[in-house]
Amino acid sequence: MTIHSLNTKRASRSAESRVAAQDWRGIISDLSAHGCAVMPGLLSAEECADIAGLYPHEEHFRSHVVMARHGFGKGEYRYFNYPLPDLIEGLRSALYSRLATVANDWNEKMGVALRYPADHAAFLKRCHDEGQTRPTPLLLQYGPGDFNCLHQDLYGALAFPLQVAILLSEPGEDFAGGEFVLTEQRPRMQSRAEVVPLRRGDAVVFAVHNRPVQGTRGFYRVNLRHGVSRLRSGRRHTVGIIFHDAK
Repeated sequence: MTIHSLNTKRASRSAESRVAAQDWRGIISDLSAHGCAVMPGLLSAEECADIAGLYPHEEHFRSHVVMARHGFGKGEYRYFNYPLPDLIEGLRSALYSRLATVANDWNEKMGVALRYPADHAAFLKRCHDEGQTRPTPLLLQYGPGDFNCLHQDLYGALAFPLQVAILLSEPGEDFAGGEFVLTEQRPRMQSRAEVVPLRRGDAVVFAVHNRPVQGTRGFYRVNLRHGVSRLRSGRRHTVGIIFHDAK
């Protein structure tokens, strides 16, 4: 297994440049309209293989969760340990810096007093001061028949309102089925589902819990959950980047 690209300072610097190269005007527009946005080609095929290849190596992870044991669905995932692989750490920091502005705008529109610092290290210090010290980035693995129930990744009282998932496998080649699904519940309305098509290396940024929606009398909150539909064949790996740490 080659993990050179995960273990160099160059990988961390590369994370900042590739995040900056994304169409952030379009991303912010899609987040406002739909609660999610795609960042195409965030990782190369080689990087996807490198990260997925970490899964069997327990020294990189703090815990292993089999979803069926907890009623979460079918499949499994592992939470990374600190220190994170350089590329994932770099992406976590670079993405947070871009998304903190969106998060603060959302909180203002929803009447939430909490504001997020521009720097991810400063936000993690807040988490740790609240007793949330366990890293939350994770690597997920699905096989035939596996799925992830609709859920919200909160992990404690202090939660950043956006997170990112990056598909590490190629649809139609490595697996079939297994679509990323987001549902949105608006007050006194039926739930709306959003299925997000991704290719290997694409990322989706999405709302963790609530987001503001413009109504006739101002902004109101909607509630969101996300999951993965049933995998029909093959194997699917995803890396999840959650910006707050866990209790």
